[in-house]
Amino acid sequence: MGRKRENKETAAAEGGPAPGIHTIDTGNCELVPDRFNPNGWVLHINGVPSSHIDLADPARLDFEYMRWINSLVTSQWPSTFRLRALHLGGGACSLARSFAATFPDARQVVVELDGALAVLVREWFDLPRAPLLRIRVGEAREVTESLSASSRDVIIRDVFAGSRTPSALTTLEFVEHAKRVLDPAGVYIVNCGDSPDLAMARREAATISSAFTHTVIIADPAMLKGRRYGNVIIAASDAPLGEDPGLARELLGGGVPAHLWQGDQLTRFISGAPVLTD
Repeated sequence: MGRKRENKETAAAEGGPAPGIHTIDTGNCELVPDRFNPNGWVLHINGVPSSHIDLADPARLDFEYMRWINSLVTSQWPSTFRLRALHLGGGACSLARSFAATFPDARQVVVELDGALAVLVREWFDLPRAPLLRIRVGEAREVTESLSASSRDVIIRDVFAGSRTPSALTTLEFVEHAKRVLDPAGVYIVNCGDSPDLAMARREAATISSAFTHTVIIADPAMLKGRRYGNVIIAASDAPLGEDPGLARELLGGGVPAHLWQGDQLTRFISGAPVLTD
């Protein structure tokens, strides 16, 4: 315990992570040491756990839904691919930091609404510098609408106001903006937080699948059976998606095993769910 505390106090003194509560533009954030990892930190935003960072291992992702997204992306492209990634929602940039370790030639932009949080994250964590990783302060829909067509390979939407994604980022009109920005073989991925009735996840999946040829959903069995609040990952592309058998095995092998649904399972999941529109 003494060595762990010493490591983290030294990091703060050297301009690294500073534990405690900090004022940001949208309220406050709290940086909390990971009790089980001397190199780990958990970022809470307005009381909600948002991100986990391991300073010694950028590829490590402690949040299960981020591991699922990472598994999907790495199943689509080899590590030598010059991945062009757009992250809508920044937090501690955990997933972007992991991609940078996996895809050394990646070019990434993280869109973060909270400018003060973006400054703190740059100060605290070992983030790659531009052009490898840029943090752009702005509202996710406005930024997406401003981007050039076919300029990204993957777009990841992980934006929350409290427990919900702002409605402007869930509609068919926004999905079509995201699709325009994607390469024809690109992948659109969203993190949908939902209650046990899964009403929002069904509507989001119906909306996204109406714009793309292929759609998959990833979640743990308890979530898919409507037993708890949690995360459902919805991903879509006009290119084949989720067909690598190794992906399904990898998803089942995590700390929280997840299922990948597509085809008839997806059709049943979204049956009767109305498409979201502006």
